[in-house]
Amino acid sequence: MASLRVLPKVSAASSLLSRQFAVRAYSTAKTQSLKERLKELIPEKQAEVKEVRAKYGNKVMGETTVDMMYGGMRGIKGLVWEGSVLDAEEGIRFRGYTIPECQKLLPAAEGGEEPLPESLFWLLVTGEIPTAEQVKALSADWAARSAIPSYVEDLLDRCPNTLHPMSQFSLAVTALQHESSFAKAYQSGVPKTQYWDYTFEDANDLIAKLPNIAARIYRNVFKDGKVPEIDRNLDWGANFAHLLGYQDPKFVELMRLYLTIHSDHEGGNVSAHATHLVGSALSDPYLSFAAGMNGLAGPLHGLANQEVLRWTLKLREQVGPNATDEEIKEFLWKTLKSGQVVPGYGHAVLRKTDPRYTCQREFALKHLPTDPMFKLVSQLYNIVPGVLTEHGKTKNPWPNVDAHSGVLLQHFGFVEQDFYTVLFGVSRALGVMNGLIWDRALGLPIERPKSFSTAHLKKMFEGK
Repeated sequence: MASLRVLPKVSAASSLLSRQFAVRAYSTAKTQSLKERLKELIPEKQAEVKEVRAKYGNKVMGETTVDMMYGGMRGIKGLVWEGSVLDAEEGIRFRGYTIPECQKLLPAAEGGEEPLPESLFWLLVTGEIPTAEQVKALSADWAARSAIPSYVEDLLDRCPNTLHPMSQFSLAVTALQHESSFAKAYQSGVPKTQYWDYTFEDANDLIAKLPNIAARIYRNVFKDGKVPEIDRNLDWGANFAHLLGYQDPKFVELMRLYLTIHSDHEGGNVSAHATHLVGSALSDPYLSFAAGMNGLAGPLHGLANQEVLRWTLKLREQVGPNATDEEIKEFLWKTLKSGQVVPGYGHAVLRKTDPRYTCQREFALKHLPTDPMFKLVSQLYNIVPGVLTEHGKTKNPWPNVDAHSGVLLQHFGFVEQDFYTVLFGVSRALGVMNGLIWDRALGLPIERPKSFSTAHLKKMFEGK
């Protein structure tokens, strides 16, 4: 019997319904693997990029201002990132699909409702909705690749408990470079046309091993140091929850949702850009991902989720568990007037509520509607935007993804805040590894933007 594959989305205006029926059958002797499908797609994508460059290569994309140069290149259009695009009004689209559409179309685990992270990775790599059979095969492949070398285990076991989990995470990933198929192939002189193949193998090996690495760090720092074996019958998210020591089916569903929605967010954020930048020098996926994780560890990026939770706990401690709206408003104004920001609100691109916040809120309404911290987060959702709008210094007063994730984890007893960014890092691998595979498939060059000194800028514009 022929399998069915949903065709890639052709425009942002296409309706979900029309795409659900935009299918074509193709016959295979067995379930087509992700790598087999990617091998078919690469020549098509290479031809598309060649055509786009021929037609539009001399077109101008926006303008660069001196303020942008001093402001961290904020808003400069200078990267191609295939996996996702962030719209200021509607939020993230993964290969053209919104989060609600992904929740509806991507295969879930048997008995589950949230999309499997493996299915999102397939979508990111191919632009296509996979079948349940294809996702199951990918889950099994990752489980088979999941073991980490004994020297990496020994390295992590020797780390002091006081070494931050993100430092240990980066350390372990860097050490895994010893296993890199790409590095070995490059040293042997493999042709450039085959770079993507070895990058693909490294990317999947890395993704497969991350739950084992992260769980070992978690167990060593916060628990008894004992890590259970991977269950080859479980999907990637369920195995991660299992390794961490959580069996509650609701937590497993939360882990699948968390790993899916934190995976990719365009190519300009620090972790994605750092991975791409280092990878552009033909550093292998392990070194590239480690660079991205060192960026993710910063308080302005991946550490934001734990900062939000700590601020929320401080709020509850100071105003009490049953604070009125007016008491919360008073606390918010006190925060703002002291020169601090309200964490979890505002976004560099978005100008509406982050859809990643919304889907987490919907999860909470379904599974933990009476949780006191969730009620406080809901209260903040109704109050903060108005206060920030009145304050007048925030372009986007609406909540982002970090405003909710910590509260959900706390509900299920996952209270180790220093580990939250590691969870983020495991998820982010899906997006940045997809990006790196396509960087090599398309033969993208080393990244090298032009820079100027302040003196040179003054010379350029003086008298004009």
